[in-house]
Amino acid sequence: MKTFIRYFIVTFFIFTFLFTGTMLAYDKIFEPSKPGKNKDGDLITDFPIESEDIETGSFDYMFENSKRVNVLLLGMEGPRTDTIMVASFDPVNKKLEVISIPRDTYYARDGYSSADKKKINAVHGDEDVEGVIKAVREVLLGMPINYYVKVKYDGVEKVVDSLGGVPVYVPMNMRYDDPYDTPPLHINLPKGDRIVTGKEAIHLLRFRKNNDGTGYPDGDIGRIRTQQEFMKAAFKKTLSFRLPIVANTVLKYVKTDIPITEAAKLAASAIGMSSEDLSTYSLPGGAFNSQGLSYWMPDIEQTAAMLEGIYKPETQVSGDNN
Repeated sequence: MKTFIRYFIVTFFIFTFLFTGTMLAYDKIFEPSKPGKNKDGDLITDFPIESEDIETGSFDYMFENSKRVNVLLLGMEGPRTDTIMVASFDPVNKKLEVISIPRDTYYARDGYSSADKKKINAVHGDEDVEGVIKAVREVLLGMPINYYVKVKYDGVEKVVDSLGGVPVYVPMNMRYDDPYDTPPLHINLPKGDRIVTGKEAIHLLRFRKNNDGTGYPDGDIGRIRTQQEFMKAAFKKTLSFRLPIVANTVLKYVKTDIPITEAAKLAASAIGMSSEDLSTYSLPGGAFNSQGLSYWMPDIEQTAAMLEGIYKPETQVSGDNN
């Protein structure tokens, strides 16, 4: 049973963090953050005026009466969190929603006045995972966090290699070079069907445009479609006979506080899930600049709407079963 549970944990988190997280984190690699705009279309170049907090009483009730298990997923780059996500698993309806928290999310803390310390990705280095949990709960309007998982970011390449590669269709010739990246980045993927190695998978997920400026004809929609196809292919490959090998690889890069007993319950609840049961979200908001840095300011009303959309279907379906 312990072996099965270990494999379940790996399967559950490979696709909610290692792959999905990589896609969302790399979205900004080739396009620096741009200043946001307010509802009148004016550029936001300084701190926005703080608005009154939205009424959270209904959210407290919604959270308390939910059977969801929410797991904080952290991708580590040294002491800082390069990727912050929350995987919300609904064991009743067998659904998994993943919310990405931009690492530039503005989060002011008492005693930390420097500009770089006002980003949510700086919290871990000062307050460890407990501080990140507190910060994420605040930006998600009190959404409970039951457990956490920390992953070393270089695990993505190792996981794909442990799978023996992943079959994908590269929709165009991808040619991009950035000698100033650390380490230097050189993407060279020809169009067509191929089995990508770990390094090639990272290149596929990172690609936005070619050296000559060409890229996906439909922009981000095309890029996201390629990423989703890759994730589905990796999901199917991982659930195959190579799962034990993948488990042994990933566990070297993962640290979690999920108890074995809870993992067993999740494993039983997740039986029958497919890649179609996974949905991804990003924290709503807009970008603004201050003190020479770019921040992401959460939109409280849109965040509330997102959470209602995630939680209410669970309540409705669960209620129908009573």
